[in-house]
Amino acid sequence: MESAIKKILIITYYWPPAGGPGVQRWLKFAKYLPEFGWKPTVFIPENPSYPLLDESLEKDVPKELEIIKTKIWEPYQLAEKLNKSNKKFKAGQFDVGQNQSWKSKLSIWVRGNFFIPDARVFWVKPSTKYLKKYLSEKHFDAVVTTGPPHSLHLIGLGLKKEFPGLKWIADFRDPWTEISYHKHLKLTKSSDKKHRDLEQKVFKTADITLATSFTDAENFRKNGANAICITNGFDSDASTTFNIPGEYGTEKFTLSYVGVLEQLRNPEILWKVLDEIITENDGFANDFELKFAGRIDDRILDYFNSLKLKNSIKNLGYLSHDKALQEMANSDLLLITNFPQESSKGIIPGKIFEYLATGKQILSFGPKDADVAKILNETHAGKHFDYSEKEKVKDFIFNQYLNWKSGKTSDNPSSIEQYSRKNLTKTLSQVLK
Repeated sequence: MESAIKKILIITYYWPPAGGPGVQRWLKFAKYLPEFGWKPTVFIPENPSYPLLDESLEKDVPKELEIIKTKIWEPYQLAEKLNKSNKKFKAGQFDVGQNQSWKSKLSIWVRGNFFIPDARVFWVKPSTKYLKKYLSEKHFDAVVTTGPPHSLHLIGLGLKKEFPGLKWIADFRDPWTEISYHKHLKLTKSSDKKHRDLEQKVFKTADITLATSFTDAENFRKNGANAICITNGFDSDASTTFNIPGEYGTEKFTLSYVGVLEQLRNPEILWKVLDEIITENDGFANDFELKFAGRIDDRILDYFNSLKLKNSIKNLGYLSHDKALQEMANSDLLLITNFPQESSKGIIPGKIFEYLATGKQILSFGPKDADVAKILNETHAGKHFDYSEKEKVKDFIFNQYLNWKSGKTSDNPSSIEQYSRKNLTKTLSQVLK
C-alpha cells in the first residue's frame, strides 16, 4: 500500500514578487508536486533585495502552500549607494573590458573575495539555526536548496549534518565555479579554492544534485555529484493563453528578444548582419522590427546608435511575465543568446521552453554543440549558430523573412510536451522516491 503524502521543504531565495526565470522553476514544481504525492513547504527570506519584480507571478502561488520566512541582511543596499552598477552585479551581470570603471572593478573584487559564495551568505547561519529547530519539530521526507545564490546550498550542508537521514536535493539552476562570469570575479587564489572546496562538499554530500542541462549534469558527475538533469520548461496553463494559431500574421517581420541581455551574451554578429540586410534591401528595412522586452544593458543600447538598425528597434523595457508571453506570441522569430565560451554549452536559458510553446521559430547563439542546439534539432524549432557563422545567420534570417513575406509558415515545433512543467514535475517526483 502507498504511504501517505510525503513532505518536501523547498529553500529558495527567489520567490514572487521576484521576477525573472529563476523564480519559476520551483514555483511551478510547488504548483504541481501535490498531484504526484508531495506536499511542499517553502522557506524564503522575509525582506530580500530582488533585482526584478513581477507581481503577475503571484497568481501561480498555490493558495494552500505553507510559506515560512526569516529576515535576511544583504550588503547590496550599501553597495548600490557606492555604485548603481551593483544592481546589475546582483543579477549576475558585469561591465567587461574597457567598460569597467574603477568603482566597478572594486565592487566586483569585493563581491568575489569577501562574500563567498555570494552576498546572500549572511542568511546561512540564521536560516540553518531556524530550520534545525523547525525540522526537529516537524517531519519532512526531503529538503531542496536551489541556487544561485549558491550560499543556500550551505544551508543544505548544515541541515544534512544535523539530519543525516533527510534526503537533500541540491538544485543548480546555473553552475557554480563553471559559470562563465566566475572568472570575472577577480578572485585571489585562496578565494577561488574556497569556492571550489565548498562546491565539492555540496556535490559529495547532497543525495541528489539536479542540473538544468545535460552537459551540466555530466560535468557535476565528473566532480563527484550524483547528478540528474531536469530541464526547465513551459507551463501548459500559461502557454494556452499565448499559443496563437499561425494565421494571425504580424504587421512587421518581428524578431524579438525577451529577457535580460548583458554584455557577456551580446550577439554583435547579429546586429551587424541585420544592419547589412537593412542597408542592402529597402523592402526588409521597411518591413523589419527588432523588439526588446526586458532589461538591455545601456552599453548595448548605446552601440545601436551607430547603426541604421536603430530605426527598426522597439524597446518595451521590462514586462510582467504574462505580457512577455504575449510579446513572444506576437513575433515571427525569437532570439536567444548564450555566452560564447565552450564551458557554457550546457546553459539552457529557461525562456527557450516558453519560446517553444509559441510555435514560433527560434534563432539561437552560443558555443558549438550546445545543449540548446540539441533541443532545437529534436523539436525542429529553429537554428543554433556560434558567433562566427555570419553568412549562415544572414541566410537563415533572410529565408525566414521571405517565408513571412509570402505568408508561408514554418514547420511547427514537435515533441515539446516532454518539456511541460507538469511532466517535468512527474520526473522530479520519481527522482525523489
